[in-house]
Amino acid sequence: MVRNIELGLGRPLKRRQLLKGAAAIAAAGMFPAIISRRGNAADMPTLVNSIRSLSNPYHATWNAGGAAFAKSVGAKYVTLVTEGNSEKGIADIKAILAKTGGNCAINIDPNDAPDARPIVEACKEAGAYVVTQWNKPADLHPWDYNPNYVAHISFSGVPYGKAMAEALFKSMGGKGGIVALGGIESNVPAIERKAGLEQALKENPGIQLLDFQVANWSDTEALEKTNAWLTQFGDKIGGIWAANDGMGLAAIEALRADGRAGKVPVTGIDGIKLAVEAIQKGEMAGTVAWDPFWQGGMGLAIAFDAKTGVFDPAKEPKDHREFYGTGVIITGENAQAYYDTNIKSEPTLDWKDIWGRASGQIQYN
Repeated sequence: MVRNIELGLGRPLKRRQLLKGAAAIAAAGMFPAIISRRGNAADMPTLVNSIRSLSNPYHATWNAGGAAFAKSVGAKYVTLVTEGNSEKGIADIKAILAKTGGNCAINIDPNDAPDARPIVEACKEAGAYVVTQWNKPADLHPWDYNPNYVAHISFSGVPYGKAMAEALFKSMGGKGGIVALGGIESNVPAIERKAGLEQALKENPGIQLLDFQVANWSDTEALEKTNAWLTQFGDKIGGIWAANDGMGLAAIEALRADGRAGKVPVTGIDGIKLAVEAIQKGEMAGTVAWDPFWQGGMGLAIAFDAKTGVFDPAKEPKDHREFYGTGVIITGENAQAYYDTNIKSEPTLDWKDIWGRASGQIQYN
């Protein structure tokens, strides 16, 4: 699916306004066209976010961040949705490159790590500028495709996967059985978060892993697997670790149907609104916020600034080309404060501070 969103003048968009859904985003196309403060409208690159799904709250927030940045520079905004299909994701990128003649800045969460290479190569050939996030092969580097492959952004999943396991174990009193829901097996974030869980298990002998199942980031699969576990293990399940919030929230739904929501702690990762609210209700023990609003907008800002000559990617240090962003661990202790300042309030991002959350060069095993 391709969406063209032409944004114009008006008051700053509030996060809650941006998250009202597809209808609200589509309505942005009715705004009058404007001239960018950074360049000529005729030369303005099209801004493109490629994500998995607009129905997923994490990526919906990512999309809202992209729309906000596009509005700030007066650029046409396009959302591409893969729906978890790698072939579709790559084909859609090639289609937008052909349509724009390569005059675009792209921010993409590849469906799978191998997808990044053909996307980068297509962008290089077309003259587009691209930022990837989360997934790419370890031997694919931005500096090998100067200047078009601008940067790769990720978050080190190992410490955060471990932190969520430790939060779960603490809420269980340090003993008992758990089940765990993993993401797509070949996804870098899924691999790293599982490694963090395994580290925590080694350090906490009082916790027994009853089963680990891949649910492919799918709420539906997570719900089905959790229901099966509740039948299989019953009261032996003392906690549920999930590699993302969507799967964690699906596990809570299964627990609710079983009369155990709030009694069996659950952890997730992503920091979406529903997960933070679940922590406030006592149904989740923790999550990690990446701030997908920042990811969706700042990834585009980095690609856009490179495309429009604000900086030369080839002259940037490697810790600006492949870098870890900064996550926020959320538990019951800080959930309300986080909710008040990051969900209820308007985002206050400085789009010019493109390296502000870079926290070190990505390390590969």
